[in-house]
This record gives sequence, C-alpha cells and structure tokens, in this order.
Amino acid sequence: MTRGNLRSRPHAIPAGNSQSDGSSLRRIIDNETPELVVARRVLRQEIAGLEALAAELGAAFAEAVETLASIAGRVTVTGMGKSGHVARKMASTLASTGTSAQFVHPAEASHGDLGMIVAGDAVVALSNSGDTSDLAHILEHARRFRLPIIAITSGAKSALAEAADVTLLLPAAAEACPMGLAPTTSSTMMMVLGDALAVALLERKGFSADDFQRLHPGGQLGRRLLKVTDIMHEGPAVPLVTGETAMTEAILTMTAKSFGCVGITDRDGRLAGVVTDGDLRRHMGDRLLRSTVTQVMSPRPKTIRPQALAAEALAVMNEHTITSLFVVDGKGKPLGILHIHDCLRAGVA
Repeated sequence: MTRGNLRSRPHAIPAGNSQSDGSSLRRIIDNETPELVVARRVLRQEIAGLEALAAELGAAFAEAVETLASIAGRVTVTGMGKSGHVARKMASTLASTGTSAQFVHPAEASHGDLGMIVAGDAVVALSNSGDTSDLAHILEHARRFRLPIIAITSGAKSALAEAADVTLLLPAAAEACPMGLAPTTSSTMMMVLGDALAVALLERKGFSADDFQRLHPGGQLGRRLLKVTDIMHEGPAVPLVTGETAMTEAILTMTAKSFGCVGITDRDGRLAGVVTDGDLRRHMGDRLLRSTVTQVMSPRPKTIRPQALAAEALAVMNEHTITSLFVVDGKGKPLGILHIHDCLRAGVA
C-alpha cells in the first residue's frame, strides 16, 4: 500500500508508541510527506512553464494554424524519444478532431516510411533541443517536395528552427527533474501546444458534435453522442392508428408492435395523442371495446425531436415515468418511436 492510500485508511498504519510513528502520521494527515512535497513542486514547475508558454504565444501560432488549415493532404507529426511520444499523441488528437494526421517515426522514415509523406502534406516536427539528427531525413524530404515545416522546439537557433517555415518556440523553463535533465516541463509544454493547435483547427473548421460522434462511434464518448435518430424504430414498426380507429383494432396494434402504446394521428398526420397500457387500465369496463381511440387516448403526449441526443430522450422518459417516446418532426408528424430499452441497449445512461 502506498502512503497516498494511508491517509484515507489511518487504521492500516502499524501501531507504535515511538515519537517517529506519531510524526509520520501527523505528516500524512497534514499532507507534508516528502512524496507530496515533490509532487507539488513538479506540478508548480510545469504550471509555470505553461503560463510562460501562454504569455509568449504570438503570431507564429496563428501562422501555424493557417498553414495546417490550408493544406490539401495530411499533417505528419514526428519526433524522437519523449518528443516522439508527444508527437504520436498530437497526431491522434488532430485526427480525432477533424484534421487528417499521422505519426511517422524518424528512424522508420529513414528506412522507407518517407513514402508516407507526400505532396500536399505538412510536417510538424518536435525536438526540445532542435538539433536531433534523427529528424534530418524527414526534413530533407519535406524540403525536397516543398512541404511546409512547423517546428516545436526550445532551440531558437537550432537546425530544426532553421529548416522550418514556422517555429513555435518553447520558452526557457526549468525541467521539473531536480537534475534538469529528464524531459518534463518541456514535454508538457509540447503536449499542451499540440492540444492548442488541434482545438484551434477544430474551431476554425466548425467541427461539430455530429462530426465528433462519427469519428468516435465506440466507447463512452460515442454513446454520449448518440442521437435519437440513430436508435429509434421507424416505418412499419411504429404503432400508429388514426383517430377513427376502434379500440379493438388499436389493442391489436399495441399487442403486435410490443411498445405498450399506440399513437393516434389526426387528419393532417400529426400526433394527436397516445393510448398506453395505463390508459387501458383506467378505462377498463364494458364500454372500452366499443370506444374509439380518441375517447380513450391521452392528448398532447411527450415527444422528442429526431436530432436530440439519446441521453436527453432517456432523461425525459425517466422524468415522466414513461417507457416510450414518439419521435416527431417540426410539424408534429411522427417519424419513429424510441423505447427506454433501446437507450439501455445502446449503453446510454
């Protein structure tokens, strides 16, 4: 068990009468353990780097966004070592937010993967020092085919900065590592700068929640963005009858369609009411089967628009304690029906 867990489970600390045991417990409760002191120092150091980055960001960033937005091909992101890991994440974020992108490893590029970088592309190269020799072949390839190069580096006079069309310069900021060697603050600044590029491009292109859902059909994000129209029942599956229909026929329709309800349309095809299992129970008697649906229906039923999120439909059903919603267009004409089980099967909760 780590010390971080001990704070929430003080009973797990071995009993003892020594003063050192009491001091250790006091430090844990007061959040003064050496580990926490180090963690806070690292976070503050990296926050300081991000604040410096935000303060110094200028025209070069706008130029980089303009460059990436104007290309016909893909954004190739590259880097070596820790910069390579950041570059891979940056390419993934760009691709998932509407900017076609790929990661190309510099070493693999030298052995054939240069063929992945073609006319119409742009290159975003990451290197803290800017003098990483592994990038040479990619940079030469980009220059040969006149591809725009955007550099993200701390080295203002580095080989990478010299080769680039646009340089996003990282501010001078100490690494959080006490030796000042391990990429920490610098890689965090690169990561956040990549996020800033992706979001700026997203907004520039008008990338919508619909676009996002198409690129994230799986997982929790995809489920959260599902729309009613994605999971509703349509056509012959929708239980509908006209206002002149006898209850005997309406009950048969309810039974065949298995939604526990039937929608009633008026002469203009708009949804005028609904007959549910509850309505049947409330009107149970000798006259029920001799009635028309308009005599039994509940008027002004709850409905949902087709482009609403499925989560919104589920919330409406829960709020009003109902199990089905008719989906209607702007004129009130039924397009489909959604059952609460459809939402649950789709993982909407």
